[in-house]
Amino acid sequence: MVKAKSWVMTKHFDGFPKKSDFGLKVEELPEPKDGEVLLEAVFLSVDPYMRPFSKTHMKEGDVMIGGQVAKVIQSKNPAFPVGSHVVSDSGWRTHTLSDGTGLTPILSEWPKDVSLSLALGAIGMPGLTAVYGIEDVLGLKEGETLLVNAAAGVVGSVVGQIAKIKGCKVVGSAGSDAKVAYLKELGFDEVFNYKTVGSLEEALRKASPEGYDCFFENVGGPSSDVVLQQMKKFGRIAVCGSISTYNDSEPQTGPYPYFTMIFKELKMEGFLQSRWEHKHPETLKRLLAWVKEGKLQCREHVTKGFDNMPAAFMGMLQGENTGKAVVAV
Repeated sequence: MVKAKSWVMTKHFDGFPKKSDFGLKVEELPEPKDGEVLLEAVFLSVDPYMRPFSKTHMKEGDVMIGGQVAKVIQSKNPAFPVGSHVVSDSGWRTHTLSDGTGLTPILSEWPKDVSLSLALGAIGMPGLTAVYGIEDVLGLKEGETLLVNAAAGVVGSVVGQIAKIKGCKVVGSAGSDAKVAYLKELGFDEVFNYKTVGSLEEALRKASPEGYDCFFENVGGPSSDVVLQQMKKFGRIAVCGSISTYNDSEPQTGPYPYFTMIFKELKMEGFLQSRWEHKHPETLKRLLAWVKEGKLQCREHVTKGFDNMPAAFMGMLQGENTGKAVVAV
C-alpha cells in the first residue's frame, strides 16, 4: 500500500483562486494489477490553461488537472519497466495507478545532463504549442517580423527563440525589467516592459515601425486591439491564450476589431497543440535537438514541495515566474 496525496478543487474559482479553494486529500492505493503501473511524481506542472479548464473540464471535488513527469516504481506492464520515467496527465497527485493509457515515455535519447522537468516545458506541451503555432498556424517565413506577448513565459520564450532560428525579427512584450533583460539574453531583437511604457501603441511602433507580419497572442484583452492596428496587411495572428481574462468574474466585452481585420485582411486562428498529436514524437525530437545544440535556452521557476502546489499555481497566474513554472516533489 502506498499513501498518495492529491490536491482537489473544493469549489470553483470565483475571480482569482484562493488557498481555500483547494483541499489536500490522502488515500491508500492498492498494488498494481496485471497491465498496471504505479507512478510516483517527480515534477508537476502549473500552467495558465488550468484556470479556464477548471471551469469547463472539472467539477467541485475533482483532482486538479495537469501534467507531471513521473517515475515508474512498480510495474506489471512490460511497456513501462520499473525505474523508467513517463509524462502523464495524472493531475496534482503524488502517486497514480495507471493501466498505461496516455503515458508518454521520456525520449530514449534524453541526455543525462538535461533535467526531466523540461518534458513539461520547452520539450513538452508548451514547446509543442510554440512549434505548431509558428509553423502550422502562422506559417512564419524567414525575414518576417513576429510579435509575442507574455514573452518571458515558457511558450513565449520558446516562440521567440524558434522565430530567431527561422531568421525572423522578434519583438517581445513582458511585465518586468528583469524579464526584459532575460529576453534580450535569448536574442530577441526588441523587448519592452508593457507595465512601464507610456503608450503601448508607441512602444509597438518604435519596436517595429514597419508593422508586424505575425502576432503570437498569449494575453488577450484590450491590448490585443492595439496590436491589431499595427499589423501589416494580410497579417496572421495565432491565438494561444488569454491570460488577462482568465480570472475575471464577469466576462469582458469589446473592443470589437472586425473593421480592422477586414480593412487589413487579417487572419486570426485559435488553436490547441492536441490538433497535431500525430506529429508529437517527431516535434519533441526537434525540440530536444535544439536544446542539445544550444539554440533553445530553457529557464525554469521551480517551487519545491508538493504541499506548495496551490501557491505555485497562484504565483504563476500573477506572473511571478520567468520561464516554465514547475513543482519539484
